[in-house]
Amino acid sequence: MPETPEGLLARLAAAGIAAETRHHPPVFTVAESRDLRGELPGGHTKNLFLRPAKGEGPFLLATLEEERQVSVNALARMANAGKVRMASAEELVATLGVPPGSVTPLGLVNARPDQVRFVIDRHLVDGFDRIWVHPLTNAASTGLAPADLLRFLAGLGHAATVIDFDAA
Repeated sequence: MPETPEGLLARLAAAGIAAETRHHPPVFTVAESRDLRGELPGGHTKNLFLRPAKGEGPFLLATLEEERQVSVNALARMANAGKVRMASAEELVATLGVPPGSVTPLGLVNARPDQVRFVIDRHLVDGFDRIWVHPLTNAASTGLAPADLLRFLAGLGHAATVIDFDAA
């Protein structure tokens, strides 16, 4: 059974991670979430959940700074992921335990380490003291230090690959 938002937040707290969660109306797109900016200082994310085009190998979860413009093909090349396509809603739920609109790196709590490769935008890692991600629901946002996020995910067996899109 997938982890719940409450269970996830308890796991973050048990790991000694300072996380602040704010509840808000559900948001499904970056454009919808822009109205929250004044209330949530820090870096804001967008996430892509991709599958190998031929169905072989792990999924790819990419967490990017919300304004980052990159084609899926360019992202896949930078991540050495081969050809990819958008994963289906069913694959998303089965792998990360979240529905469309709630994609988050914290969904890796529900995935086996061999199922998903995780990549994150260097600008998020180095450019902000706090970044905001969904805590398994798009009706809330959780702010935490990028280093804490990466440490938590590494503890789950999901080491991140940091991609410097500005240098590419």
